[in-house]
Amino acid sequence: MGKVMGINIVEINETLKTKSPAEIIAWAISFGKNPVITTNFRPYEVAILKAVTDVQKDIKVIWCDTGYNTVQTYKHAEEISKKLNLNIHLYTPKQTAAHRNVVLGVPSIEDPKHVVFTAQVKLEPFTRAMKEHQPDVWFTNLRKGQTAFRNSIDIVSQSKDGIIKVSPFYNWTDAALDAYLEAENLPNEFTYFDPTKVESNRECGLHI
Repeated sequence: MGKVMGINIVEINETLKTKSPAEIIAWAISFGKNPVITTNFRPYEVAILKAVTDVQKDIKVIWCDTGYNTVQTYKHAEEISKKLNLNIHLYTPKQTAAHRNVVLGVPSIEDPKHVVFTAQVKLEPFTRAMKEHQPDVWFTNLRKGQTAFRNSIDIVSQSKDGIIKVSPFYNWTDAALDAYLEAENLPNEFTYFDPTKVESNRECGLHI
């Protein structure tokens, strides 16, 4: 992975806490040699995609598609990809959903096989994508209030691999994002399902 060394996360977050998403993104792009965005086209993802591509139009957008998205999510992904002319790099599990449904199914979160399922449909494609692209800056739309873990980070954090994670909308509410999307004339889509999380306040393992 690309690594950024000697960075003071506490000082940076103190500096950035009053900055706009555009200013935060411009700051990250200024030193990032190989930035990426990851997306799953869940609700409000279009905000981060719009904001970052406004600063760097050709940035790589990594979409790890579990294969279990709703019809509405796939249609939304197509619409946004075309509208914003996204530089999509698609990653899917090595086994099709149809095949997995026969040999494993979609285990409940209480089932020990759920760990295997999550590894297959989300963690392996994500790990493969990050290994191939070797980013040093990773844009996400993580926000405070989504999960206990996300409450513990800030606008800028650093993964265990040394990648700088940047969440420009970290302190924004749904209402603020609604106003942003309306101002930018961007669609949102709420018919979304993540089979590795099931509940919205659970982490799937990518960010921890």
